[in-house]
Amino acid sequence: MARMASLGLFLFVFWLLLSGHYTVWLIGAGLIVSALLAVGAHFLGLADEEGHPVNRLGAGLAYWPWLAVEIIKSSVDVARIILNPKLPIAPEMFETKVGPRTPVGVATYANSITLTPGTITVEVDRERDTFLVHALTRAGADGVRGGEMDRRVTRFEGRAA
Repeated sequence: MARMASLGLFLFVFWLLLSGHYTVWLIGAGLIVSALLAVGAHFLGLADEEGHPVNRLGAGLAYWPWLAVEIIKSSVDVARIILNPKLPIAPEMFETKVGPRTPVGVATYANSITLTPGTITVEVDRERDTFLVHALTRAGADGVRGGEMDRRVTRFEGRAA
């Protein structure tokens, strides 16, 4: 029940942010539609731990700012490489071990690698707990291999790193 209420609240806040209009009619319609969607998602089994991981919100508030800084740093690095006439790239494909175990943790880690400019998660192998990653530079590859993101995502999913 708490997950359904949380999903309804999230949908309503999202509705308000996207709407930009705050008349009584639109707020009421948003409230009703959000509640109906939350109830429907609950009965369809979509408001589960994987579909709406509300219990990870606190951990996300610690992880997402760190990820945003990493994305900005990588963006600057990739821009420098592109603007350099010598184009100092050293593309590399490599496998890396995956620390996270839950579907939310694995998806967060794979997407975090891909969101960071210069690296892309190409393949997820759940049987061997590895990712196949493409990196534009040696430094990008070393950053993934260093394991800091892996440790932070492992903490995000609620396990000790």
